[in-house]
Amino acid sequence: MNRIGLSTSSVYPESTAHAFAYAAQVGYDTVEVMVGIDALSQQTAAIQQLSEHHGIPVASVHAPCLLFTQRVWGTEPWGKLERSAEMAHAVGAEVVVVHPPFRWQREYAAGFVDGIAALEESTGIAFAVENMYPWRASQKRGVEMYLPSRDPSDEPFAHATIDLSHAAIAGDDPVAMAERLGPRLCHVHLTDGTLSAKDEHLVPGRGTVGSAAFLKHLARTGFAGEIVVEINTRRCPGPEERAADLAESLEFARQHLRVAAP
Repeated sequence: MNRIGLSTSSVYPESTAHAFAYAAQVGYDTVEVMVGIDALSQQTAAIQQLSEHHGIPVASVHAPCLLFTQRVWGTEPWGKLERSAEMAHAVGAEVVVVHPPFRWQREYAAGFVDGIAALEESTGIAFAVENMYPWRASQKRGVEMYLPSRDPSDEPFAHATIDLSHAAIAGDDPVAMAERLGPRLCHVHLTDGTLSAKDEHLVPGRGTVGSAAFLKHLARTGFAGEIVVEINTRRCPGPEERAADLAESLEFARQHLRVAAP
């Protein structure tokens, strides 16, 4: 059965250190480090120490390419990806998750496909480009904010990530996207969502995107990549409720992978 990891973003507003503690407490196999505004998440030595202390490997590093992390590790996008690869090497991760460029990053976007391929060749790290979604203020049609495409299956990337919350808000079928990607799909952000205008990152099973069917598809097709729980627990009143949501997500993943496993 696939390893199930926990994204450090899943415990926000608690810290990266808390994420490792939750992962060990609940029983996750790995951790994905979201490099963000938490200073610990930016420090390779600190991540190594947390991994060793809790006995949990780091499966992947999420590059700081969100809107609110535009100044983390500088403002030059290729430099951010190079530093992400350096961290991944140091902590033993094989995957860096990266978003496609924003539409205003035109020079970065123009060379993005070839640049990602060059980085993979020079670093030996898989840069798994993540699916995104249109921005909108209501249920109406949104504005496409990513170049060259919000859907990694539209471009010849060697590696891709499917995020189920992003698929939900975009109205995309994640199983169909996985079929288009084929073996290029190497990473999954397990979560859930609806057709809301918000990127919800619900506990899997609490939305309408079909997270159970998606996991069963992965199991039936022999998906061998990493599955990382990336949910929003900001509204949890305390640590016990947060841990319960994390445990529910982990059990959901194992249950549906096990049911459909050959």
